[in-house]
Order: sequence, then C-alpha cells, then structure tokens
Amino acid sequence: MPLIARSWMRPLAWVTLQALLLLLGLISIGWNLIAAVLMPLLDEERGRQVGRRGISRGYAWFWRVACGSGLLEMDAAALAPLADERGLILVANHPSLLDALLLVAKLPRAACVMKASLLANPFLGSGARLARYIDNASTHGMVRKAVADLRAGGQLVLFPEGTRTTHPPVNKVHSAVGLISRFSDAPVQVVFIETDSPYLGKGWPLWRLPPLPIAFSVRLGPRLSPPADPKGFDAVLEAHFVAGLQRPPPTSS
Repeated sequence: MPLIARSWMRPLAWVTLQALLLLLGLISIGWNLIAAVLMPLLDEERGRQVGRRGISRGYAWFWRVACGSGLLEMDAAALAPLADERGLILVANHPSLLDALLLVAKLPRAACVMKASLLANPFLGSGARLARYIDNASTHGMVRKAVADLRAGGQLVLFPEGTRTTHPPVNKVHSAVGLISRFSDAPVQVVFIETDSPYLGKGWPLWRLPPLPIAFSVRLGPRLSPPADPKGFDAVLEAHFVAGLQRPPPTSS
C-alpha cells in the first residue's frame, strides 16, 4: 500500500505538501534575486535567453522533487518535441495554479503573459522582466509585444480562459490569441491539461490537503493556422477545448 494511501500518514503528507510549496517560493525568490543582479549586465537578447532558461530549469527541478515525493505525478512528455520550436503559440486550459509551472518547465523558449502589477513588483518581477515576459497592462501593448517576441523566434504560452476553470470542461474563451496569431503569422498549438484533482483550482485553499496523489497529464490537440477571422477565433478554440477535454477514455485491448 502506498505511503499516502494510509490515512494515518495524511498529516505527514500535508506537511510534505506545504514544504513543497515553501520550496517553490524559495526557488522563485532565489531566482528573482539572481535575475536582479543579471538584469543590468545582459543585453535584451541574452537576458531573454538566460531568463527563460533559468525559470524553466527552476520549475523543472521543482517538479522532479515534487514527483519524487510521491504526492504529485506529471506526464508532460507530449511537450518534448515542441521545446525548441520557434514562433509558436501554445494555448491551454487552466484547471490549476500549477499549469504555468508545468508548461514552462518543459518549454524553455516560452514567454507568459503576466499581470502588470506582478511584473512591476521589485521582489517578484525581476525574473520575469529578465525573461521579457509580457504584461497585460493594455490589450494593444500585449499584442504588440507578443507579436514582436514570436517574430524573434520565441514561444508564447496563453490561457485563453483568462482565469482558472470554474465551469468544466472549459470556461468561456475571451482572448487575443487570434489577433496575435494573425499579426505574427504564428500557428496555434492547442494543449489539453487533464487532472482529476481539485488542488489549487479556483477556490481551493493552499492549506487544504486534496486526494493524493495529485496527477497531471498533458496531451496535444490540433495545430491551427493563423486565422483569417481573429474575432471568431475564440469560438473555434473553445469548441476544440470542449471536444478534446470531453473525449471518452481509451478502451483497453
């Protein structure tokens, strides 16, 4: 019987899970301090490369430790062929706060769109600023920066629901993905993130222990060409997410 399946071991599992969250926080703080030192020393292109790889490796190390604890499981092998691809937009559903960590750990070229307030935070934003992550202060500015980054060979990770999923399988899609794809001429790769755990979903508190282990898996959906109708692209994306996330389980042979 696995350790975490024994009810009397759940207090230890709770402590371990909180320790993992603390580790994640320490990784973030440590890298932000390093990034603050590197920022004035590196030009924009070198800073972008170092910043994104630093974040990716930090999150990858966290996932190795987390999966080694037995509390979390992750199957994201489907992302491996995309790691070095240039000029690609990846759109994913958003069941948990851990989704971005999962994707960026496997995609060292990728940039994320962040709240402008977080990007400007002197303690939490230096790593993102070094990596040239994109702020959402205005839709026009976000689209312009995203297009420039994609044309320069970057990748862009977006969650077109805009927030964590509250109406499974996917919230109403409202995004600028169509505009970014059209102006950058970048294809859109649909990514399905699947989990049966409510952990760190909308409304789930950090201190509450969920059923264990917490398992995530990633599948690739269709790859979509830049749309002729950016305004109608949200409906297309939503339909793909609904169809892909409601697929029946595979039959055993």
